[in-house]
Amino acid sequence: MKVAVIGGGPAGLRAAEVAASAGARVKLFEAKRSVGRKLLVAGRGGLNLTHGEDFARFVTRYTGPGQPEGFWENLLGSFTPAELREWAAGLGIETFQQRTGRVYPREMKAAPLLRRWVDRLRGLGVTFETNHRWTGLAPGRPHRLEFTVHGESRTFIADAVVLALGGASWPVTGSDGSWTSILTGLGIGVDPLVPANCGWETPWPAEVLAVAEGQPLKNLTVRAGDTEAIGELMVTAYGLEGGAIYQLGSALRSMQEPAIQIDFKPTFSRAELARRLASARLPEAWKLSPAAHAILMHGAPSGITPEQLAARAKACPVRFSGPRPIDEAISSAGGVRWDEVDESLMLRKLPGVHVAGEMIDWEAPTGGYLMQGCFATGTLAGRAATS
Repeated sequence: MKVAVIGGGPAGLRAAEVAASAGARVKLFEAKRSVGRKLLVAGRGGLNLTHGEDFARFVTRYTGPGQPEGFWENLLGSFTPAELREWAAGLGIETFQQRTGRVYPREMKAAPLLRRWVDRLRGLGVTFETNHRWTGLAPGRPHRLEFTVHGESRTFIADAVVLALGGASWPVTGSDGSWTSILTGLGIGVDPLVPANCGWETPWPAEVLAVAEGQPLKNLTVRAGDTEAIGELMVTAYGLEGGAIYQLGSALRSMQEPAIQIDFKPTFSRAELARRLASARLPEAWKLSPAAHAILMHGAPSGITPEQLAARAKACPVRFSGPRPIDEAISSAGGVRWDEVDESLMLRKLPGVHVAGEMIDWEAPTGGYLMQGCFATGTLAGRAATS
């Protein structure tokens, strides 16, 4: 059986591995001159493969409009975080779990894993066709795939296809979202690709930036509407970055006027904070960092009472003009709608064509969830393509 995998990121490489292990003749197509570029980008600060938190909590990290109930629980149950670590061990890559729950290769690098993975794929008979940009697909079987190679058109025929072309973040790696026009032209519903796991913009005044720019805000609870996140923020010249706001991206995008409320002292009540102001002044009374103090006082009315200041510290408002550009985002939301795929991630309108990874309309926060989702969807699509 001839299987074509289009896209050389984690989801595509995993789909190729699963399909080849099942006995298929797999050809993997990549628009760039080498595969795994986004994997290497993800590994710059240490390749966060997965997360070790409780499985019941883990599966709730994946969101997206119209997701089938129980999909992620079933999917991740068939390729768990523990199995991802076992897979890495099979490549000779030892992993460890940080105190935060994040799981990394012991070497904290992506290149050794990618190199051994490609060697394994070649050993399974997978062939790589780089510099092949996908330009079209003719409905019907066998599947006729069109590519542009150094300005020339080429055609390939396959019995089954796995599309794993990524979203639209980090376009320099090849995931530029250009595939959306191809699928919409074939009648597939695709939600617009938007930035996820990204910073949000707010016009800080110069006096705040002078104190806070580049400084972390730690041990926070941050709320966007009814959604709450615990973590840290980083003050930037254009607004805020950091894990806490990344978790709130979906909620912020749903707001007509996106805004958050920061609880700078989540372990203290308003009354306790107000009492502390009776014996000491800010920032010493609450042990606030200079950056946290600057943001807390920005926009506070003159003559504010201790009780009002305590209430502000528990719900300090920050309003945003919008997210950072998608090419700066860690990942993207949007993509192929869930009602366009069946339980095996096959496109209902294009039998034999499966999708995997960030092409589908799901998102997850940083922390290993994105990588686990790409591996798991690639596993399912590669398995289904050969069944």
